[in-house]
Amino acid sequence: MQALRQHLAQDIGPVNVYGIDFSEVTKFWKELLFLVSAAVLSPVRRLSLLPELLTRNLSDYPIGKDPQAMRTGQRRNKGMRTRLGCLSHKSDSCSDFTAILPDKPNRALKRLSTEEATRWADSFDVLLSHKYGVAAFRAFLKTEFSEENLEFWLACEEFKKTRSTAKLVSKAHRIFEEFVDVQAPREVNIDFQTREATRKNMQEPSLTCFDQAQGKVHSLMEKDSYPRFLRSKMYLDLLSQSQRRLS
Repeated sequence: MQALRQHLAQDIGPVNVYGIDFSEVTKFWKELLFLVSAAVLSPVRRLSLLPELLTRNLSDYPIGKDPQAMRTGQRRNKGMRTRLGCLSHKSDSCSDFTAILPDKPNRALKRLSTEEATRWADSFDVLLSHKYGVAAFRAFLKTEFSEENLEFWLACEEFKKTRSTAKLVSKAHRIFEEFVDVQAPREVNIDFQTREATRKNMQEPSLTCFDQAQGKVHSLMEKDSYPRFLRSKMYLDLLSQSQRRLS
């Protein structure tokens, strides 16, 4: 190991990997050392590195790349890191709400008035009726690892707009397998009776086949996650940002 460190020291400036002060080599080798070291870190430490790991890809390397394309890729990765960095921390530690908006931040904040954001506290349904409210609530749920509840509710809302009978059947089974079935990839928290009633509805799917399950999930979010969202620093920071913009 000492010989390796001396060899690396012949190149460029310092880099620290897994507590070892290597000298900087090429970007490729730094990336490789980073990934290898991450594999032996504790689960908690790996989770803290997740935003950076997820945004590393071959486009980071300059071999045969157009300079303009490289700059565009760097800006895109920087934005991705901002979003992932916001969502990888606890909900009360995210102060940059614009990172999770579904639109360009400046344009979004111009459209989002303090009155609109304040109205999200009127009721859960008011929050769900506003696209930026849904985006903020989704980001909050991701910090609690429970976004599947909102995704299921939104999938049901979209499902109700289906007009083709053939598509309705396939969509119904897809939603059931993704959210409702036992050990589904994004299984929602509903009781056994509701799950089995929904399963029976899959025999002859209709636009109302998920109503009972959707209602249960809506009630759960309204009573549990929604009050915590209103108390979260994420929401309070949003109100503060919109107020400062108007002052």
